[in-house]
Parts: sequence; structure tokens; C-alpha cells
Amino acid sequence: MKALVYDEVETLVYRYMADPVPAAGQSLIRIEASGICGSDMHAFLGHDERRPAPVILGHEAAGIVEGGALDGTCVTINPLTTCGLCKACKAGRDNLCPDRMIISMPPREGAFGEYVVMANRNLVAVPDDVPLAKAALAEPLACGWHAVRLGTEALDMPITDARCVVVGGGAIGVGAALCLRAFGATEIYVVEPNAVRRAALDSIEGFTAVVPGTVTEADLVIDGVGYAATRADATAITRPGGVIMHIGLGEATGGLDIRRMTLQEITFIGTYTYTAQDFRDTAAAIFDGRLGELDWTEERPLSEGQQAFADIRAGVVAAPKIILRP
Repeated sequence: MKALVYDEVETLVYRYMADPVPAAGQSLIRIEASGICGSDMHAFLGHDERRPAPVILGHEAAGIVEGGALDGTCVTINPLTTCGLCKACKAGRDNLCPDRMIISMPPREGAFGEYVVMANRNLVAVPDDVPLAKAALAEPLACGWHAVRLGTEALDMPITDARCVVVGGGAIGVGAALCLRAFGATEIYVVEPNAVRRAALDSIEGFTAVVPGTVTEADLVIDGVGYAATRADATAITRPGGVIMHIGLGEATGGLDIRRMTLQEITFIGTYTYTAQDFRDTAAAIFDGRLGELDWTEERPLSEGQQAFADIRAGVVAAPKIILRP
């Protein structure tokens, strides 16, 4: 098969790779759409030791099963595999499984190729009337769904009454904002410093895109970026007794005002990916339209992936998400 392979720092090569072979309980999926995630960008820049070159990146994908019991079924892929036996899995918190693995990390090749292999239990069937490019958004949107679900449970007030701020206007941030709306929030702001991106966000219903510093107090803050500067902003604007949900993995340290968080009893919750149920719930919300039109992506050929990554790094991409099509 042809695949976009991360060969070295800032170098992606579109070349032939061995076709993946499904084992028992797995399916071979012909990829129709695969999104570029921030973690793919981190790997591209050499900042993710979990994704050493060479490896096929990509874990936000949808496609069509070829062969086996599910032959011909359109599916969106939950890329996170877990053991199903540990305490976390049995408690329904399978995203915390100590044996969790995600495609695009060795030894699991990712979805920036013509084919990928995935366990059948990780596949969610897509209705005929839902484009696979939209179904591929289930993975990044599920990250927001998981964070909003946990944040709503931690709040000391109904989400319908909360002022919510999402830091970052990429797909994770936009997805979190759309999930907030689906959960009942009505006052939602997305903080985005890039004017090109912010202008694109203005066309998406359900939230208000603003420059940093516009909102000075919030009940619930979701950091979809995860840099020291965004954590500092989140700490500063969260009201006493409020909640910070931290999704972003931009950098590992810095930014938190621990003294203020302690004195003002601010709850900080780190949030990683989603449970299998979160993923299924997110897919269902996509299918029935609760997350909006989802028309804010840009599509490009997989063969032009190197340029797509370069454009994202240069800050010239208006769309919150680029979808690559093999």
C-alpha cells in the first residue's frame, strides 16, 4: 500500500509500505479519511518520544472494511486498544488501562495509509447518509466529549448556567465547544490568537471566538492546547470553586498558579482521550446532528501530506482540521 511515513524530523515521505494483515478478531479497513492531530504535529517536529521515526502516523480515521464478517461496512475507528480485564477497564475507565495502546505508536502503524488493521470491537458502524470525512472526526470530538462529561460532573452548578471558556481553536478546542453545547451550555467562548483561524471559527454556530484576554472569569475552562502560557491563562480566569479541564499536550511543565488554585479551591482535572462508551456516544451525536454540520474541515490528498503539515506549522491553515484522503 501507499502511505505517508514519518521518516525523520519534519520529513514525511509518501511511499510504499507492507499491507497490514488482520489477525483473529480484527478487520482490514480501507481508509477513506484521516485527520491530522496535534500529536501528529508534535511527532513531525520531533517532540514526541512515543512516536519515533520511522512510523506511519494518524489515528483519526474512517473507512470501509474489506473482507471478513464486516466486509463492506463503513466504520469510524476508535484507535485506542485496552486489555478489558484490569481494574480501570472493569470500572468503565478503559482509557486509563495500563496496557492501552493507540495506533500511530510503535508497534502499531497509524492511519495515514491506504489500509489499517483494527480490532472489531473498536469499530463503530457509520450510517449510509453520514460522509466518512465527518465520521473521522469522532476521535478528536470524543476527546472533547470526555472532557466535558468529566467537567460537568465536577462543576458545582448546572452546565446550563455556566460560563465556559475553551482555550485553543483547533479541532480539539472546537470539538470541546460543540460538546459543551450538546451538553446544554449556552455561554461558550473559544480563545484563539491566530486571526486567520479565528475568522474561520466565526462561521461555526454555537460559540463565540475571541482573542486572548477577552474573558476575564469563567466557571469551566477547557485547555485544548496545553502550553505553559495557556495553563497560566486558565488558572488566572477560573473563578473560585471553578474547574479546569486539561486536554492539551503541548508541553509538560509550567504555567499553573498552584497557590491561587489552592486558596480558591479550583479543581484541575487532566483528561486523556476517552472511554469506549464516550467514543460511541460521540459517534452517535455526530450521526444525529447534535454536534452541528461539521463542515469546518479542509480536505487534501494524502500524497500532499508533507505540505499540509508544513502549512499547519506556518499558521496559514484557517480550518481547525485537515482531513487527508488516500
